[in-house]
Amino acid sequence: MPLLGLGTYMLLSPEDVYLAVDAALAGYRPLTVQLSTRMKPNWAALKELLPKHGLTREDVFITSKLDPKDQGERAMEGALHSLSQLDLGYIDLYLIHEPGTEGLVVTDQRNPGNRAQSWAHIGGVACPGEAKGHRSVQLHTSTHERTAAELQNPSCIATEFHPRLCQTELRSVCDEYGVCFQAFSSLGKGDLVTNPVVMEVAKNCKRTPAQVLLRWAVQQGVPVIPKSSNPDRMKDNAKIFDFTLSDTDMDRRQIRLGFIKSGLIDH
Repeated sequence: MPLLGLGTYMLLSPEDVYLAVDAALAGYRPLTVQLSTRMKPNWAALKELLPKHGLTREDVFITSKLDPKDQGERAMEGALHSLSQLDLGYIDLYLIHEPGTEGLVVTDQRNPGNRAQSWAHIGGVACPGEAKGHRSVQLHTSTHERTAAELQNPSCIATEFHPRLCQTELRSVCDEYGVCFQAFSSLGKGDLVTNPVVMEVAKNCKRTPAQVLLRWAVQQGVPVIPKSSNPDRMKDNAKIFDFTLSDTDMDRRQIRLGFIKSGLIDH
């Protein structure tokens, strides 16, 4: 999986998807594109844009997700729908979008069974014969570490990760079992780009706050998938491999202070 990718969450129109993917293909090498068929835009854009940029299907790493409404016995149907909608021959990584099932509360005892059923069903779709696909799970908090333990041989775990939410325990589990740890919400859902410490580091590095936050992750070997439909911002997001953050900047604990006090991360 490439370290840099394009997230497309909430890009609702075919036009937005086309512009975002076009800009990403022009500047990101190599590239992960995460496409959610739940958004129902015209994903044919990617198939159309690859030859424009002199690329083939094998030049991009495509991930998609199982809709929470399809968790359980409908997982096979949902996975095949994703494959059909994307029309790219195969999906490199297929995520179980959430540990829970749409319409059920988190504590509902049917959720573990539905997860196991989904995992069993999509295994036949994600890894048939010579296909290149892999199964994975997307987690939203470290309390779902046990979810990963329930599943056999997940390729990747995707979860929120940034200097305020370091996911120390979950990353340790991933390292122990050889599972790729992928970050989303790398900018703290936009809040961290105006954090005084992040802004100070960015000023010293002569970089943008977003570049500093993305670099913070990839410098630890964690893939990132920042979402944007702004071509200029996407170009900036790609400029994270020609500088290095110092050890001091990597561990600026002021950024994490509020979360440490609340017990959401460890010291």
